[in-house]
Amino acid sequence: MSLFTDLSHINVIGGNGGAGCMSFRREAHVPKGGPDGGDGGRGGDVIVMADPQLSSLIDYRYKHHFKAERGTHGKGARKHGSDGEDLILKVPLGTVVRELDPQTMEPLYDIADLTHPGEHVIVGPGGVGGKGNIHFVTSTRRAPAFAEKGEPALEHWIELEMKLMADVALVGMPSVGKSSLIARISAAKPKVADYPFTTLVPNLGMVRAHDESSFVVADIPGLIEGASEGKGLGHEFLRHIERTALLVHLVDITGGFEGRNPVEDYRIINNELCTYAADLAQRPMVVVANKIDMPGTEDSVQQLRKAAAADGHPFFAISTVTGEGLDELVGHCATEVAQLRKQLQIDASTPSNDKIWEERRQRRDKAFTIENLGGGVFQVKGAAIERMVVQTDWDNDEAIVYLQHRFDRIGLDDQLAKAGCKNGDEVRILGYSFEYDGFDDDDFAELIDEDDELLISNEDALLQKQAVDEE
Repeated sequence: MSLFTDLSHINVIGGNGGAGCMSFRREAHVPKGGPDGGDGGRGGDVIVMADPQLSSLIDYRYKHHFKAERGTHGKGARKHGSDGEDLILKVPLGTVVRELDPQTMEPLYDIADLTHPGEHVIVGPGGVGGKGNIHFVTSTRRAPAFAEKGEPALEHWIELEMKLMADVALVGMPSVGKSSLIARISAAKPKVADYPFTTLVPNLGMVRAHDESSFVVADIPGLIEGASEGKGLGHEFLRHIERTALLVHLVDITGGFEGRNPVEDYRIINNELCTYAADLAQRPMVVVANKIDMPGTEDSVQQLRKAAAADGHPFFAISTVTGEGLDELVGHCATEVAQLRKQLQIDASTPSNDKIWEERRQRRDKAFTIENLGGGVFQVKGAAIERMVVQTDWDNDEAIVYLQHRFDRIGLDDQLAKAGCKNGDEVRILGYSFEYDGFDDDDFAELIDEDDELLISNEDALLQKQAVDEE
């Protein structure tokens, strides 16, 4: 049984955040001690990291659930809880990470594309630790009797898809000699046999040209007509062609056991590549006629040469048995790869991909949507807003007032008004329901001190607004 795995679905969840502590200083000879509740620790993150030492996703073939360590709760005397330890999941270079729909398990969007050693992305952010009551002291609230709960981490499914990182990909029909070619020009030892679909997983080999330049070549298992639609193992193989800079299209010039037309085989594979990904049609390609040591192949070689020339592709005729034409083919590929590498060099001044993935994750986290359900009911969804709700102690009136203040700071009230929400309408977030009490920002701003902390309750604020309206 093969240990090569290039697609896995896994369930990830960061560690839960620890709860903040509601505590007051209690010491002998210290009357009226103030609040001293510590913060809860942050939960650990689940991180996917690219490791050049790995060549497969076999670690995720049988184990599918991964959870980071939780943060511990805060304590009195300003003792903060400890953060949970991160969980690092290592994957091969060239792994694409995608978010999955929990119902259909179909990809929703790309989270990251890990192509450099050490490149990483947070796929399961740990829950934020709750703040202790020391954070909620204001000029009018001297003894806050509430603290935040720890944030429960989000559990979700992601897809890991590995795409080989090779310079050259050998493509073609089954049994055209791809495995024989990679065995002749590199140190790779693929299985070679005289029957179709001998190769069931891609093979990688390092090729060294006479000028000491080198490149990595991938032997992609044989494609068939309809591969772009998933026939055979088409999708499983075609994904590994997407990253290669140069395609070497190998054609059995004898027509194989079935006596196929070599030019027709050439057209079929090109069509499958184009259908699978349109940009593959623009990828540099070298057309190679193999098995020219067989008698009676001269006419077929000339026909294929003309077809390749008409498409603007370089052409080579080789024999993997005798070695004829191999030096010229390897030399051409080495030169072509060197030129393509220069074109693909990344400007060192560009920001690292790690920062890009994290910025995208934070933007998704802060975004929220408002849906009008009709009948004066509005549904709000968004990771950051839902986090505020679950961190609130709903048995404590002060904590609820503080939550309303946080909603205003992120602009939720304004967005609800723009969505058509009116005073008295119902607003739903997770399993909680609120009555909308919107009022002007100018009126609300007067109730905030210099530290942007709420000074009076929302009920008192509404009474003040009513008084202003009456005047």
